[in-house]
Amino acid sequence: MQVIVSLLIGALVGWIAGKIMNSKGGLVKNILVGLVGGALGGWLGSLIGVSATGWISSILIGIGGSCLLIWLMRKLFK
Repeated sequence: MQVIVSLLIGALVGWIAGKIMNSKGGLVKNILVGLVGGALGGWLGSLIGVSATGWISSILIGIGGSCLLIWLMRKLFK
């Protein structure tokens, strides 16, 4: 059940980040961007001393990490 919830949250985070960054993509891309971006955001947050304590903060950190991931991908593959 936790895997399904993680995928749904990843898809939501990826979709929101895609809208913020004006990125096009389908469900699978949104899930991947959301999951990898969430991990990236959590890792970067831990480096600067920011941690997620609830659902809202986890989603916000995931959105930040996903936006950063989209930006990095655009810079690397353009």
